[in-house]
Amino acid sequence: MIHLSSFAEPLAHGSTILVVEDDQKMVRIFTRALETEGYRLLDASDGAQALLSVRTRNPDLVLLDLGLPDVDGLALLPQLRSCTTSPIIVVSTREQESAKVKALDAGANDYLTKPFSVPELLARVRVALRGRARVGEAARTRVSFGNYTLDLEARLLYRDERPIRLSPTEFKLLATLARHADEVVTTNALLKEAWGSAYQTKHGYVRVYMHALRRKLESDPTRPRYLVNESGLGYRLRT
Repeated sequence: MIHLSSFAEPLAHGSTILVVEDDQKMVRIFTRALETEGYRLLDASDGAQALLSVRTRNPDLVLLDLGLPDVDGLALLPQLRSCTTSPIIVVSTREQESAKVKALDAGANDYLTKPFSVPELLARVRVALRGRARVGEAARTRVSFGNYTLDLEARLLYRDERPIRLSPTEFKLLATLARHADEVVTTNALLKEAWGSAYQTKHGYVRVYMHALRRKLESDPTRPRYLVNESGLGYRLRT
């Protein structure tokens, strides 16, 4: 069951969210939860309307159901991504890891499984909008998390202003996660960035190097604070 409750979070500053959903009961739930937090809502009941809204209204974020009447959401994702750089959060009943991986690889920034709690929905929305704000910053070359700063241009990592030695592959992996901070980055995407497209089946490579990065960055590598595993999907750099 989806639970509604009151929240003490500050209201959003008028960000516009497009809800792509054909179930009107779900649309009402999204509307009640998001408008209470100060977001402006647009809605589309099928893929054609969604594409038109993205092209003409330029929403700040898209919430996308995969089970649409005119097109499968996985097929719609690349079309939406070609029209916008705004974050896309898939909200779907499909629980299979394969569906989640396909959605993330097709351009989604996050994946939320129905049924969900409204606090979780709002948290995912806030994280996605923070990520959008970071992308909009001009010439952003540094990403900070905890007491670490990653300088993407200089290819250096600092902890409290002291440099930490990273191998070239470790840097590539961390830089990829940093460019998508607080978003899920699939294992396939990490393999492509660090080793190339020919290594898409070598998932063990990522596990080995993430273990090495955690030993360098985490106070307790077995309970990571920053380099978080998303089971069956990939990893997230939590800032």
